[in-house]
Order: sequence, then structure tokens, then C-alpha cells
Amino acid sequence: MKIIQVLASLVISIGVFATCQAQTDSKQNTDNPMEIQRRKIDSLDKILIATLGARERAVKEIGIYKAKHNIASLQPARFQEVMKRSIEAGTKEGLSAEFITKLLNAIHEESLRIEDSLRSGNNVSQ
Repeated sequence: MKIIQVLASLVISIGVFATCQAQTDSKQNTDNPMEIQRRKIDSLDKILIATLGARERAVKEIGIYKAKHNIASLQPARFQEVMKRSIEAGTKEGLSAEFITKLLNAIHEESLRIEDSLRSGNNVSQ
């Protein structure tokens, strides 16, 4: 789906920015390698949260469409497709299938919560 490709490109672009920023930070504080890495982690955590927020905003748009067209929130085949692709990508990054599965299940649970809230007419916080 195009949204996932856009998000993937966004994550890669932001990751490049974060790497450049971390390199700049490392030049400013070469005395403490642990502090440098902690700053890098903080920066990457910020990017992760922003990316998840962007993902869930896309989920909200999909949820609105599903609600209007009476499509069920849960789409098991789609989720399995996303899970398979994510496990493969995670493996290439040195992440375990177990970790990716837990992560994607948590993200999917939040996505379903958002979609179900839209369906029931509740406000969804962003």
C-alpha cells in the first residue's frame, strides 16, 4: 500500500537526519561516548514516536473509510501480510521475529482501538 511506502521513506529520511544530528552531537561531546549514544537513542526514540503518530493518523483515515463503507476493523489477511513483511525487514536489521511480533501486535491493538473508537463515534485522541 502506498501509505506504508511513504511512511517507510519518511522513516529512512528521518533516520538519515538523526544520524547526521548524532554525528554533530558526537563532535561536541567526544569525552563521553555513553552520553553520545544516549543522545542518539533519545533522538531515535523521538523519531519512533513521531513515526508511530503518523502511522496512527493514517490508520484513522482508513478507519473513517471502513466505517463509512461498513468494512470490519479487523482484516486478518492484511495483518498477516504486514507481520510477514515486518519480520523479514526486522531480521535484516538483526531484530528477532519474537520482538517484531510483539511490537506489531501492540501497534495493531492500538490501530484497532482507534478504528473501533471511530466506529462507535467516540473521539480519538491524537
